[in-house]
Amino acid sequence: MSFLGGVDTSNGVVLDPECSLIGESVRGRILCFPFGIGSTVGSYAMYQLKLNKVAPRAIINRSAEAIVATGAIMSEIPMVDNVDTSLIKSGDRVVVDAANGTVEIRDVTERHVVTSILRNRGRVLILKRSDKVGSYRGSWAGVSGFVEKDEGDEEAARREIVEETRFTNARLSRRVPARGFRHNDSVWTVHPFLFDVSSRDVSIDWEHEAYAWILPGELKDYTTVPGLGAVMNDLLSRTSP
Repeated sequence: MSFLGGVDTSNGVVLDPECSLIGESVRGRILCFPFGIGSTVGSYAMYQLKLNKVAPRAIINRSAEAIVATGAIMSEIPMVDNVDTSLIKSGDRVVVDAANGTVEIRDVTERHVVTSILRNRGRVLILKRSDKVGSYRGSWAGVSGFVEKDEGDEEAARREIVEETRFTNARLSRRVPARGFRHNDSVWTVHPFLFDVSSRDVSIDWEHEAYAWILPGELKDYTTVPGLGAVMNDLLSRTSP
């Protein structure tokens, strides 16, 4: 977002045609966007918003950028960065504590789950969720499940592999940092793991009605649970975090 030319400083209305908030006012609202762009005069545009009493109540960024940070300081607008802005949606009730650098999304529940991708000779296992499960019926997923209380994420991953596939000798090949995905009133924090297994003989449980061993590039042909493609890419990419 650019405040110079992108926001009307007289009333706080977003003007930028490429911004999803076009036509809406930032006045008195918590403004959430990935990062700032544009001229250094944008800092003074933010200050003008304050003088006209149409500035945002707070700012949340994925990455702090000098123009926005300077404008926030000049305008005394609380600001927090290093936040995954994709997890926040328009209309959310959000609490920003800039002093402690925290953001809370009200009415949204965080759920920790593990997703394991099992690999055998270049192919990966996906499972089709049955109509007996509580969510994402008929969608394809990795070996997934909730992290239970007082349970480590790798411990949860290995437990789910045994329960859902009966593999007892899966070898951990890689793990990557957790990813967050927003769906309705839930944030799913997914802990991804890649395991290698010695065969493709799978014994699925009641949570699934089918399974398939596919090439990673074939995943696009399946209807999957949210974020499965990103998780698989993280695990299989040589440049993943």
